[in-house]
Amino acid sequence: MAGRRVRSWLSVRSVAGQVFVLQLVIVLLLGAAATAALVLQVRHDATEEARGRSIAVAETFANSPGIAQAMRSRDPTKVLEPKAEAARKRSGLDFVVVVTPKGIRLTHPNPHRIGKQFIGTIGPSLRGHTITESRPGTLGPAMQAVAPIFDSRHKVVGVVGAGMTIRRVSGLADRQMPLLIGAVSVSLALATGGTALVSSRLRRQTHGLDPVEMTRMYEHHDAVLHSVREGVLIVGGDGRLVLANDEASRLLGLPARPEGRQVDDLGLEPHVADVLAAGRDVTDEVLVAGDRLLAINNRLTDRDGGPPGSVATLRDTTELRALSGRAEVAQKRLKLLYDASVEIGTTLDVGRTAEELAQVAVDRFADFVTVDLAEPVSRGDEPRAADGARMRRAAVHGIRSDHPFYPVGRLFSLVPSSPQAGGLTMGRPAVERDLSEAAGWQAQDPEQTAKAIEYGVRSLVTVPLRARGVLLGVVNFWRTKQREPFEEEEVSLAEELASHAAVCIDNARRYTREHTMAVTLQHSLLPRALPEQSALDVAFRYLPAESGVGGDWFDVIPLPGARVALVVGDVVGHGLHAAATMGRLRTAVHNFSTLDLAPDEILSHLDDLIARIDQDEGPDGGSEGITGATCLYAVYDPVTRRCAVARAGHPPPALVGPDGSVEFLDLPAGPPLGLGGLPFETAEVELAEGSDIVLYTDGLIEDRRREIDTGLEMLREALAHPGRTPDQICAAVLDALLPDRPSDDIALLAARTRVVGPDRVASWGVPSDPAAVAGVRAQAMRQLAEWGLDEVAFTAELVISELITNAIRHATGPIRVQLLRDRALICEVSDTSSTSPHLRYAATTDEGGRGLFLVAQFAERWGTRYTADGKVIWAELAIP
Repeated sequence: MAGRRVRSWLSVRSVAGQVFVLQLVIVLLLGAAATAALVLQVRHDATEEARGRSIAVAETFANSPGIAQAMRSRDPTKVLEPKAEAARKRSGLDFVVVVTPKGIRLTHPNPHRIGKQFIGTIGPSLRGHTITESRPGTLGPAMQAVAPIFDSRHKVVGVVGAGMTIRRVSGLADRQMPLLIGAVSVSLALATGGTALVSSRLRRQTHGLDPVEMTRMYEHHDAVLHSVREGVLIVGGDGRLVLANDEASRLLGLPARPEGRQVDDLGLEPHVADVLAAGRDVTDEVLVAGDRLLAINNRLTDRDGGPPGSVATLRDTTELRALSGRAEVAQKRLKLLYDASVEIGTTLDVGRTAEELAQVAVDRFADFVTVDLAEPVSRGDEPRAADGARMRRAAVHGIRSDHPFYPVGRLFSLVPSSPQAGGLTMGRPAVERDLSEAAGWQAQDPEQTAKAIEYGVRSLVTVPLRARGVLLGVVNFWRTKQREPFEEEEVSLAEELASHAAVCIDNARRYTREHTMAVTLQHSLLPRALPEQSALDVAFRYLPAESGVGGDWFDVIPLPGARVALVVGDVVGHGLHAAATMGRLRTAVHNFSTLDLAPDEILSHLDDLIARIDQDEGPDGGSEGITGATCLYAVYDPVTRRCAVARAGHPPPALVGPDGSVEFLDLPAGPPLGLGGLPFETAEVELAEGSDIVLYTDGLIEDRRREIDTGLEMLREALAHPGRTPDQICAAVLDALLPDRPSDDIALLAARTRVVGPDRVASWGVPSDPAAVAGVRAQAMRQLAEWGLDEVAFTAELVISELITNAIRHATGPIRVQLLRDRALICEVSDTSSTSPHLRYAATTDEGGRGLFLVAQFAERWGTRYTADGKVIWAELAIP
């Protein structure tokens, strides 16, 4: 195999063999010339180096200190011979000779030559010049330099000759010859190898053909290339056109001699040039080039080690233009339907969905689009029979804003002769190609339709909006005179658009109905107004989530003794179930608060309630249970300024001091309601008069884009401004923290503390002696007289007498009476007994049992509350 390959290289018949022989001869000639040049150059360089070194040694030795003096000494040879020999050995020269002005040697490497005549020219040196010469010497032919020796008066007292034999100079050049010959040999080998590689590649490319065969093959290929009825283009890897046959030039309109130019510079249409220069395979891609349709196939040529680039073939498929036009129309329609499926129904808002239908169809299908819905649809209700139904314009969109159609929100009735009414009645679309001749449409509103015709509105397609068997309204597609009128074949596209939009509108209608029901239920369960009380100045805000109603709630509950309970809670989830659960918990809190229990006991009762609800309505009960709830319950006493707070998994309240300082109360967290098994704890704090306590739900401080710690810090900054009213506090907090699109309900409650001063409170201790009742009664009457409450003095005296008497008779320990003047007169009697009195009817024979009955008749309210030391029986009397 190797022998055949070599013979093919050396064969002068083939182009590869000829190129190989020619390159080999050139390499040999270049190698020989280079060798000769290098030898001559080396010898020349060695001679020049010897001459330069001889001059330097001769001049240096002649000018060395003491040389001139040694020349005048009695025995110059004795002084100069050691120095001359030392200089010769150090310099590497063959000789260093000192000569008298008469030409007699004073030194020589061969002592027998000392005292004999110097062989060489010394005349110029005696005249003060340094010369070099090549001539025979005592050591053989040599290259020598002769330099003068000057004394202190610049008189020549002798000369110095230094030099190197020619044999040694040639030896320097001869030592370089093996290196030169080796370098030339390596160069020759590399050049020969490179020539062999080039020839081998050329042989592969020419397939071993000789020039005649190659010429014949080129002529055949050229004939075939330019005679076929299919365009052929070859593009190189650099994007330049390598070859284009006649058919390709004709189809693409190429300029003369296009080869070598960039594809982008050939004047082709951009999409055609992109395909040719894209560097990717293309199969039967149809492109428009001028007035032709071309089918292009493109294949890369760098596969299997080929050169980079591509080959493209072109076929004229102009006869497919009509078919392509129909395919393009179908493609546009499919694209419109796809865009409609993506862009219509992005929200659950009826009006917005109607606008999306109008926007997606304008310009691509119609010039203007109007959407009319049955009037109940916008409220979320299901429309009744469509005949004669009142319609409301839900959307108008077009290529211009100055349209001649009813504005959005306009309420109108369809006349039976209109195509819209006919379409609703029959449930089918209707087409009006020329509205100027559509008398039924003009009867809808002669004045408005005349404006539309004058505006240029020409054609109409109206399609009923039907979803799940319910007619919701009608969509109208309008075209002006600038476009072709609607054809019957375009109705199917309008029906597809209307069908998809109708489902989306019906989904939005159903959501609107459920959302409206949930909001109505939620609002009915939340406080509509705050109760009257004197302990706190309260403001609140409630904002439902955008996605639907939730389970956040708040409450302000007046308690006996001028106290007030503040409640904020949150039920997990959204929708009707969360709202209904919130209502049940709020009702339970009201009921438990009437028992006047401590905050932790209230939360314990709520926890038990939720556990029972989950048991009754869990999976086995057939309905959804409560997934979780949090609650914060606080009771403020304006007499003692003490606030008792307990929380169940709820964020802590913020306390704003009169000076604007803000702190979040460090309260025992407690588990969320419904977990059970863990107790709740009550914490008490003393509040300064004019302090603000702010309660909120987690929707205020927590958001998808904000951590809860960040929300708390933002709340702190929003509250740190003294001197604002509770209502201003609520507004400032929402301005600072309210997200653009709240994902959860927000309940916010701000309360400013008030204090019942000592001038409105009076209390006395009562001994356990019936005789002491009269004295306490008298003191109470004097206090009432000071307060100006003489009108209620008799009733108050009776109530106080009965409550003290019951305490002395039935209770134990210290007894204390307290009167508190608020919106009502509050009478309280406390003792250490935990036994609660009960109201009952006394028999005619009973001597007692009528006291509490009288108290209940004269008091507005009365009751019992338990304390850590016992109980308090209280009664409220109305103040005229």
